[in-house]
Amino acid sequence: MSELLLLFLEFFKMGALTFGGGYAMIPFIEETVLRHDWMTTRELVDFIAVSESTPGAFAVNISTYIGSEIGGFLGALLATLGLVLPPFIIILLIAKVYEKIKQNTIVKGAMLGLKSTVVGLIAATVLSVGMEVFFSTGIKIEVFQTANFYVSLIIFAVALFLLLYKKINPILIIGGSAVVGIIAGYTGLIRV
Repeated sequence: MSELLLLFLEFFKMGALTFGGGYAMIPFIEETVLRHDWMTTRELVDFIAVSESTPGAFAVNISTYIGSEIGGFLGALLATLGLVLPPFIIILLIAKVYEKIKQNTIVKGAMLGLKSTVVGLIAATVLSVGMEVFFSTGIKIEVFQTANFYVSLIIFAVALFLLLYKKINPILIIGGSAVVGIIAGYTGLIRV
């Protein structure tokens, strides 16, 4: 099977089987890119940050990037099309009948189960990305003695506080975090 067809099929499968949006998709994306050796965990984490901080839907951004890395423009097109085609078709079909069935006990139960699963998938993503950011070399005492760890932890805590308690626009927080990271790297406070 050609690499481009494989790329399309893998992202089609993700688009068809993942519920909850881009963040819920990250564990599937991670498993797929590592299984096919399309990129390393570190490269994926770096692009998760880039995908989140650029305009557009997160899942589309990351699928386009991975496709571009694997097969250039055609790879980007096929990965993106593979990802968005199944939800597009499913939403068209569901929109026709959802108003009629949304009060059904089975449908309500399914929606509750799906929402709970999405929260679990997002939590798994947070842990996976957090481990890569804070403990990329493993959990060792030396990690806690680096400026990188403390700068990252402070940026994380400030961003979390601003999001939860001050309701600051996430775009401003992302931009501010990038500026702080650039300054910290430029001044030598952290090593990238």
